[in-house]
Amino acid sequence: MSDRTGIFAGDDPFQLARDWLSDMAGTEPSDPNAIALATVDDTGMPNVRMVLLKSIDDDSFVFYTNYGSVKAQEALGAGKAAFVLHSKTQARQIRVRGTITKEDGPQADDYFASRSLASRIGAWASDQSKPLASRQALMDRTQMLSEQMGSAVSRPPHWGGLRIRPMEIEFWADGAARLHDRFRWVRDAADGKWTINRLNP
Repeated sequence: MSDRTGIFAGDDPFQLARDWLSDMAGTEPSDPNAIALATVDDTGMPNVRMVLLKSIDDDSFVFYTNYGSVKAQEALGAGKAAFVLHSKTQARQIRVRGTITKEDGPQADDYFASRSLASRIGAWASDQSKPLASRQALMDRTQMLSEQMGSAVSRPPHWGGLRIRPMEIEFWADGAARLHDRFRWVRDAADGKWTINRLNP
């Protein structure tokens, strides 16, 4: 599009998303990579929660979680999910809708190994989204596992990445008088050609 210039310029939406996230990282006071992840349960009831986007790869977006969590069960059950990444300081947002697959290979191992020891033990200790008798029960289990495992804490089989391959990406930037700039990238298949349209604000 002739008017897709400035912060919207480029032919690769994943590089564009990386560039935007880099801009956000320079101004957001904390967690510039926080995304609101939306899923639905098997009745179609929606759910949304904040998670941290950990990588923007050449064809997808990746975050990590416990596979037993509600978010993972809903995302994998439906095979689809959506998220929005919003920056108040940059007055921009990126909306993504796409298909979900597990990322539970070497990339997940490497990311898990980069986490603090306490966070790695916590991934073993927490039965995420399940009822918990008390905070103390969680702390006791964490302490027990810490003593058992020491510093050799590998990635648990119930923990790994979820990869969103987008079918739609929208880049939005605030405009004067609420005349915002919006460009939607859409494709029919995960390896398909993108169609880009400017949207009314």
